[in-house]
Amino acid sequence: MLWKIAGTIDKIMRGFVCTLTTSLNRPPMDLVRQIRWERADSAPFTRKIAVKVLSVEVESMRGEREFIAELTSLSNIRHENLVVLKGFHVDGCQRYLVYDYMENNSLAHALQGVGENRMRLSWQSRKDILIGVARGLAYLHEEVNPHIVHRDIKASNILLDHNFMPKLADFGLAKLFGENLSHVSTRVAGTIGYLAPEYAVSGHLTRKSDVYSFGVLLLEIVSGRATVDFDMERGEHHLVQKVWDHYNTNELVKLIDPTLDTNIREEEAVQFMKIGLLCVQENTTKRPRMSVAVSMLMRETDVKDHKISQPGHIIDFMDIKMDKGTSSTSIFSKVSTPNSM
Repeated sequence: MLWKIAGTIDKIMRGFVCTLTTSLNRPPMDLVRQIRWERADSAPFTRKIAVKVLSVEVESMRGEREFIAELTSLSNIRHENLVVLKGFHVDGCQRYLVYDYMENNSLAHALQGVGENRMRLSWQSRKDILIGVARGLAYLHEEVNPHIVHRDIKASNILLDHNFMPKLADFGLAKLFGENLSHVSTRVAGTIGYLAPEYAVSGHLTRKSDVYSFGVLLLEIVSGRATVDFDMERGEHHLVQKVWDHYNTNELVKLIDPTLDTNIREEEAVQFMKIGLLCVQENTTKRPRMSVAVSMLMRETDVKDHKISQPGHIIDFMDIKMDKGTSSTSIFSKVSTPNSM
């Protein structure tokens, strides 16, 4: 059941600042509200929620009736690794989406948080998170009809509940708007390190674009490193290229996050990174389907059965134009011939 928020939005969510450039993370405590809901056949009740505000240009917004119809469809998509859409509010051009509150914030918060905000995730927790995310994506890609391409896989869109079960947020948002998706995109500002090259350059979006982003996420989780590291003297360093370089010198073990448990099985972590490299291959046809990625992560399929080829990534993205119809030039990595697995 999709609920409609009762009352006026300015009274209910006064002070919220949460646009599409902000991930669906746990907001500051003063922005977490006990919100009033209502249905025609029952009394109002309260619950703790998280709210996402969609602030978009008028010309890209669907009509209210069509918007609500799409929301209802999305709210019926259920999987243990997907955030469930609980409700909405429409106020002119402002559209508010309501989700369950996630106690442990986002994966980005856990991996890259500062001081007390950073969590020390065990290897087992990281494995469980990766498998959960892969299952959620496989469900969207292969079981939902018509299939859904997430479009924005990144650590800040992976929410963690009280048991640290991963929940994919923001799936299906592109369906809520018209054909012009550029108005609702967060990819330039926040996700350049996760972008599949073919998508960044041409705007051509497929399920294999999600697979690429998942591969980057996997490498980030195992290594504990940022997807793009910028140094004033040395310039930009991309995680995909770093992992590829270490793969070619048979030194992937050196990239395992040093904060992980001392009893971690290094061989298993290395195998995970190889799965990540399979997902980020430049040739999209060589990237595995997400169900195959799940099988490899679960060790039901041997990674050695798959040959790793050159990854694709953008090493100069300052001039990328993401507006629809704008051409752009990408410089892909020039790398050596891959070794065998």
